[in-house]
Amino acid sequence: MTRRVVITADDLGREPGTTEVVVALLAEGHVSATTLICVSPAGRRAANQVRELGVVPRLHVTLTSERGVPRWRPLDRAASLVDEDGTLSDDPFVLGARGEAEDVVREADAQLRWMRERGLVPEAADSHAGTLYGLHGRSWLAETLRWCARHGLAFRLPRDPEPYMGGPLPPRFAAAHEQAVALADALGVAIPETIATNRRTAHELGAYERLRDDYLRRLAALPEGTSELFLHPSREDAVTGPDGIVRTWEARLLRDPVWHEALEREGVEVVGDWWS
Repeated sequence: MTRRVVITADDLGREPGTTEVVVALLAEGHVSATTLICVSPAGRRAANQVRELGVVPRLHVTLTSERGVPRWRPLDRAASLVDEDGTLSDDPFVLGARGEAEDVVREADAQLRWMRERGLVPEAADSHAGTLYGLHGRSWLAETLRWCARHGLAFRLPRDPEPYMGGPLPPRFAAAHEQAVALADALGVAIPETIATNRRTAHELGAYERLRDDYLRRLAALPEGTSELFLHPSREDAVTGPDGIVRTWEARLLRDPVWHEALEREGVEVVGDWWS
């Protein structure tokens, strides 16, 4: 076997600034995949832009809004997913406390249909803000995997969760994860070997070089098979607060010669998916 990695720019369509950066990175060949937020007002233009590049993004199933941008509305009017004003909460724990499985699946269906109606037929899905995994309350992993199987989609669920979590899962989550991986295999839903991303703030990192060193370490530690590194590159002015700095650093990393030299030195093949 060989080591392969999908380098994904998440959050295409979040807002115009992020979309601009992600589209540029795709055109430059610095990322091999992206994920689309359909519920954002910028999603339609983002879909048109990547279609012109010949890129089909994954469906970034989005059940929460984000702080710093106007709240998003679901495509399906599922009562358990929204606040009183009809918008998606920006707190994943609120969703985790009230979301009903039937509403989650209906909204995922609506977002998948939205992409297909615009000539984009995704081969995989993943979860914005990790809401489908049960990290913030209720888990809809079993329902999501069955939904993926019905639609012939792969899903971003790592066989080995430790690189993402930074260590072993707590026993309750470990048992649920083991069951989900077994279900994915039984249903024929393709999943990556592992996934990794930056989870530290600009204050915790201190400088760009710390972020770069962390990704270099993650790259060196990738196992055999196909894994995924997912980043959230953007412009600093597009994302409020310290997250904007980190997203700018991630955009810088993807263009950094040191990063590209490390990919070559490690012998890691960059690929577009983990399911082919």
